[in-house]
Amino acid sequence: MTKTVIINGANARTSRVNAIQHYIQESLEEVEAIEVFALPTEDLISANFASEAIREANAKVEQAYVVVVLTPVYKAAYSGILKTYLDLIPQKGFEEKHIIPIAVGGTPHHLLAIDYAIKPVLTALGATSISHGVFIIDKQIERTKQGFTIEEDIQTRIEQQLIRNKVTV
Repeated sequence: MTKTVIINGANARTSRVNAIQHYIQESLEEVEAIEVFALPTEDLISANFASEAIREANAKVEQAYVVVVLTPVYKAAYSGILKTYLDLIPQKGFEEKHIIPIAVGGTPHHLLAIDYAIKPVLTALGATSISHGVFIIDKQIERTKQGFTIEEDIQTRIEQQLIRNKVTV
């Protein structure tokens, strides 16, 4: 059984959101990721529930104990690509899961995106255990020649959410 699955709602591999995905993957033993940008575009856009790739992604979610939902914040909400995948998760797909929303935005003005944009959708998918989440200002993730560097405070906040949701760090 997969203990944790990360749903990465970034639009590309170059997104700072990916730094958070990689940090979590390096911190945990039993973790898998669903990179929504790598799923077949036509299946996402046409809501192809029968797609093998979508069924495989949904199986990861079904087997998970904890689901980390990662997204950049655009226009005060989660990414559109994330929404296209969330629409393909079964109606009660987050039931009996611990959900950790993590958002990366350009300004603190988008801090409430987790509470007012992301959490209602997670609740509609059956989630009853949603953590406070972690909001990260994009400048707290520095792009370097080797990849990314995440501020220590952010690493600590992510680890605290994982520990609170009974994920071994």
